[in-house]
Amino acid sequence: MKSFSYATAASIEDATNADGTSVMRIAGGTELLNWIRLGISAPDVVVDVGRIPGLDRIERNEDQLVIGGLATLNAVGENDLVRWHAKVLSEACLKAAAPQVRNRATLAGNVLQKTRCEYFRSETPLPWPCNKRYPETGCAARNGVNHRHAIFGWTAACVATQPSDPAVALACLDAEVEVQGKNGRRLIPMTGFHVTQQEAAAASRDEARYETQLAPDEIIIAYHLKVREGERSAYLKIRERESYEYALVSAAAAVTLDGGTILAARIALGSVAQKPWRLTATERALTGAALSKEALASAVEAGMRDACPLAHNGYKIAMAKNAAVRALLLAGGAA
Repeated sequence: MKSFSYATAASIEDATNADGTSVMRIAGGTELLNWIRLGISAPDVVVDVGRIPGLDRIERNEDQLVIGGLATLNAVGENDLVRWHAKVLSEACLKAAAPQVRNRATLAGNVLQKTRCEYFRSETPLPWPCNKRYPETGCAARNGVNHRHAIFGWTAACVATQPSDPAVALACLDAEVEVQGKNGRRLIPMTGFHVTQQEAAAASRDEARYETQLAPDEIIIAYHLKVREGERSAYLKIRERESYEYALVSAAAAVTLDGGTILAARIALGSVAQKPWRLTATERALTGAALSKEALASAVEAGMRDACPLAHNGYKIAMAKNAAVRALLLAGGAA
């Protein structure tokens, strides 16, 4: 591990003024310390933002729920406001890791975590190509072990997925991310915060390394969620074991019902792309549909038509379809 200096930010301005490629910001540390250990990052300066006052708040402000970026996963998951108005986010946070990790990990840090691709998550020097680690060397996972990798939005340059559970719930809820940098504050829709490899290519950015809309000098201040009275939601996580494991596929669903009829629905999949994947065609098809397994399955089928599996992850298509239907049934109380 490379030696580095350590500084504590007492304010947001302290954190955002510490700009540069050799500066890394740390809060809970459950993810970034792994980056240093593996050689993913080698900062000259580590700035601790975890003590900035007010960034761990969880409060309702009129028709919005505001959750600070430094709120821990356990604090978010166990908060009564979140459990009542955004159950899907509470469930996603409490399924994200072991309790000890959730007590340290922050919501902002979890959303910014990097892929769990085995080719990427190895100690330096890597014995194989990885465009995320070494640009223009290739993607070992593209034709290698890729059963956990993307079925949407990938390119030949990278087939990695985004592993965050809360990110999927936040995208389902149409949350906005409040960020601040040297040029002030701005809001980014959670559905556009992360970037797929195809989206990066369309923007003429590095397909493997360009992952979020966050600028180098910006930090996440808070998440803003619109409170929708009468909406119900649920999160479903499918993994190889119940604890200490990342999702093979996850699904976050939110529905508004009139009896057994769906007035509005939102559904997002996790671990299928380098961003939470909204099934927008499914959402359109569900308006006015019955909350039944048959109607849901037909609508979900419409949203999965763009799926493009790799050699070893075709199972994710069937798994994602079933997870989406199950999550919608759970959200509507019909499961």
